[in-house]
Amino acid sequence: MKKVSLDLIQELKARTGVGIMDCKRALIATNEDIEKAIDHLRKKGIAQAGERMNKSTGEGVIETYIHPGSRLGVLLELRCETDFTAKTPEFKQLAKDLSMQVAASNPLCISREEVPKEKIEHELEIYKAQAKESKKPEKVIDKIAQGKLEKFYKEVCLSEQPFIKNSEISVQDLIKEAISKLRENILIKRFSRFRIEG
Repeated sequence: MKKVSLDLIQELKARTGVGIMDCKRALIATNEDIEKAIDHLRKKGIAQAGERMNKSTGEGVIETYIHPGSRLGVLLELRCETDFTAKTPEFKQLAKDLSMQVAASNPLCISREEVPKEKIEHELEIYKAQAKESKKPEKVIDKIAQGKLEKFYKEVCLSEQPFIKNSEISVQDLIKEAISKLRENILIKRFSRFRIEG
């Protein structure tokens, strides 16, 4: 195997949390370009995460987030495969970040599969009516409505929302990255958001 600078390997490990051999391979594959190596590891990690996503999740934590002023709070259940992972700082931080996400973004559900069929039909009706109202040609009305429905999913489905701490990735991407780092399936089981309306 080609020789790679130990300093580069250590830097990549510090930035990604990935094992030394994986860091070395990524640096070799990308001609020791650290930014490309990070992308390489993320792509590989997300691919591996996909393979883990059907593993059983019998452990986890219940995380709480109370917004300053105590008028808004969240309870969130985050699951993983083992008690060991549930106790790691990375897993606990993920649970905290997800609770804050729910507090800030007020999702309706976890994934698009959970959006009630009637709600989808109702939204599509409104989008089609809006397109007709703005005199769009009949043949593009369905396409416009579908485009708006995709936007709606990104607003109401927790897994599809842009992550509040880095809007370039979705919550689902964040979870996949955690799966590849912790090497366990991770699942948002449920959440509740409470707000005192004044």
